[in-house]
Order: sequence, then structure tokens, then C-alpha cells
Amino acid sequence: MDLTTAFGLFAVTAMMLCYAFEKKSRWFILGFAASCALASAYGFLIGSWPFSAVEAIWSLVALRRWRVTAGVANAPPPG
Repeated sequence: MDLTTAFGLFAVTAMMLCYAFEKKSRWFILGFAASCALASAYGFLIGSWPFSAVEAIWSLVALRRWRVTAGVANAPPPG
């Protein structure tokens, strides 16, 4: 296995793990966003432009979800 393939394997494994644990902590959402960005970089490295674009979009979506959960976590209690 070459270094590029190992990098890709790390990125998608991190994505899977962070996605699986998103309900446990909002920090896993941030980890998912970061690992999507790494997967996007991997896609660019191997020349898979559609994969890279989709992963970059997922990274932005996850980053927005992380920011939204910060607002929910800091919101005052209802009532």
C-alpha cells in the first residue's frame, strides 16, 4: 500500500467512525467535517474530481451542523 492509499484509507475510516459517534458529542461532527475535507484532498490527489467535490460539500454541511449544534448547546432553557 502506497502513502496516498494509506492517506485515503485513514480519511474514510475517520469519516465512518466520526459519523457513527456523532450522537455522543458535537465534537464528532467537527471530526466528520475534518475527515470529509481530508477525503476531498485524497480525491484530488488521485484525480477523482467528482468525489472531491462531493466530499468538500459534505465537509461544509457538517461544519454548518457543528456550528448550529453550538447554538443549541448554548441556548437558554425553554420557559
